[in-house]
Amino acid sequence: MIPEFSLEQWLVLVAAAFLTGLAKAGLKGFSMLVVPVMAAMFGGRPSTGLLLPILCLADAFAVRHYHRHTDWSYLVRLLPPAIIGVLMALVVGLWVSDELFTKLIAWIIIGTVVLLVIQESIDLSAWVQRHSLIGYSFGWLGGFTTMIGNAAGPVMAVYLLATRIPKNNYMGTLAWFFLIVNLFKVPLHAIFWQTITWSTLTANLLVLPAIFVGIRVGLAVVSRIPEKLFRYLVIAMTMVMAIKLLWDQFL
Repeated sequence: MIPEFSLEQWLVLVAAAFLTGLAKAGLKGFSMLVVPVMAAMFGGRPSTGLLLPILCLADAFAVRHYHRHTDWSYLVRLLPPAIIGVLMALVVGLWVSDELFTKLIAWIIIGTVVLLVIQESIDLSAWVQRHSLIGYSFGWLGGFTTMIGNAAGPVMAVYLLATRIPKNNYMGTLAWFFLIVNLFKVPLHAIFWQTITWSTLTANLLVLPAIFVGIRVGLAVVSRIPEKLFRYLVIAMTMVMAIKLLWDQFL
């Protein structure tokens, strides 16, 4: 059954699939922009279920492309607390209104953008490596934020970049982390939040080509864009969208 989305909603969904493909191909900043745009168009909780299968498909590609470089020692540390974070966020999502849910997404995005700005300004590697509980804390926060708003990318990026993990190992480790956690989330969304239905899955299938186009474009341009300028632009756009989400809730 094809969902009765407006033309504007279909365009946003196609754009989200394309940007997700770009992100999984290596242009990570685009994933931050997708979340607030989807929440603004479809609502907080519904947008998370609509976006999740798209993320899973893109994660599967990322694992296939980068799996040789995975550092499993990081995953052993991060995944158990991440699962706990997902389950705690599941309970929160059952009790809060969609309005509050959208606000949570906005605040989480703003918080993670702040973390990214701090990471740009301060070398956190020594602090992260000195305290073993930091990894567990980031794992939990990654699980909580990915369940609430599919917004754990910046959280995990801050932690892994601070460990000074090599670039390819960073990509492979992140790919496996999100594939495992996102697949774990799918039945929770379908059974408890009921944000994944046959109708939403049909929409996901219809925008599947946009994911692969995004992946191909991302692989072609990932090495040609000045990384620092690109990162700053995406951070700025994401912060604007998060603030807009909060502003719309207070109007």
